[in-house]
Amino acid sequence: MAQTRDSVVEDPQQIAVLASPARIEIMDTLEALGNAVSVSELAQHLGRAADGLYYHLRQLADAGLIEEHVGAEGRRYRTRTRAGNRLRLRYKPGKTPNARAVRSVAATIARVAERDFARALADPDTVVEGARRQLWAARGKGWVSAEELVEINRLLNRLMDILLAPRTAQRTHLLALSWVLAPVDPKPARRGRPRKKDPA
Repeated sequence: MAQTRDSVVEDPQQIAVLASPARIEIMDTLEALGNAVSVSELAQHLGRAADGLYYHLRQLADAGLIEEHVGAEGRRYRTRTRAGNRLRLRYKPGKTPNARAVRSVAATIARVAERDFARALADPDTVVEGARRQLWAARGKGWVSAEELVEINRLLNRLMDILLAPRTAQRTHLLALSWVLAPVDPKPARRGRPRKKDPA
């Protein structure tokens, strides 16, 4: 799906607000639900107490990452993006405030993913083999061509489009997908100094 202005975040102060497992989960859930929801509805989906969400919702709203509406149905929250779209961080690599904030968010995503994985692995009903597999952790490393890199990015974007499609009667499985795609130095610097040989 194409990026829109309301879906891209590059300000380091806004990005830093997302460096919290609770706020990452709130954003993921609001994007998955697609519509404006009450705190009680959000708490039910997250399995958290509603009282514990107000602080995080205020932080996200003050940063302009979510919208808060008060109407006949009470106070409701939604992401600032259109339904079916997601908030995307714009990276500014190097020694930049943006890069430091993005790195903190990536570390938070990794912590949330580890927790999701551990919970699913502890459930004996989780499907771990076959075409309907629900749980998978892997790391791959290899050489790719420029064309294959384009294909990898296309497939990752397609996966996110699938996850963000509206919920229907057939779409009953709630999944979380996390990944890290990163270039790797084929000859990384050796860690530490070489050990000195013992005198003969």
